[in-house]
Amino acid sequence: MLIDIFHDTVCPWCRIGKKHLFDALAQWQEEAINIRWHPFLLDDSVPASGYEFRNFMQARKGFGEAELQRLFNYTRLKGEAAGVKLDFDKIHLAVNTKLSHRLIEIAPENLKNDVVEAIYKAYFEEGKNIGDIEVLVAIGIAHQMDATELRQQLNDNVALNAVVTESKFARTDGITSVPFFIINNKVKIDGSHSVEVFLQALNRAALIDISAKIW
Repeated sequence: MLIDIFHDTVCPWCRIGKKHLFDALAQWQEEAINIRWHPFLLDDSVPASGYEFRNFMQARKGFGEAELQRLFNYTRLKGEAAGVKLDFDKIHLAVNTKLSHRLIEIAPENLKNDVVEAIYKAYFEEGKNIGDIEVLVAIGIAHQMDATELRQQLNDNVALNAVVTESKFARTDGITSVPFFIINNKVKIDGSHSVEVFLQALNRAALIDISAKIW
């Protein structure tokens, strides 16, 4: 079964949605799963140096300080319920995420899911700047990737532009928010949803496949 995941690495709901999906897959176990990760840059205008996180979020959401804190508290609790940590107090920079998506693209197929989780953890639990090459190289090294080669690949502007292009294509193809999941090119899920919703979607996709084979 093929699952396409559109996400951004600074999106807390993407981390929650990923956890729900993978919890559903752990219960489902009906057939082999192939996951493809796709970039969806929430804001590619953020410079390489980043922006101060809370000021950026207040401006982006149009919120005051208290309202933004309520949003963070709500999202953190939803993360806890899903089993993931979202420590907004640790985050000091709003970052450009195209380098982190490039790292996911470079990662070996059997390690991509782990690399995605490591990037989420670096940002949401450790407050690291995942727009910084050295932070990403350290994640790559921890996942059996060569540092020298990785630096060269992360500095490839042509490849980085391709990440931006893919993100823009997702928007022109009708995806307006993330997380967004497509199962077997047929069943679509927009949002983080529950484990139960993902299980229903997986079963539905499997039934569609069976029907198609019969007919």
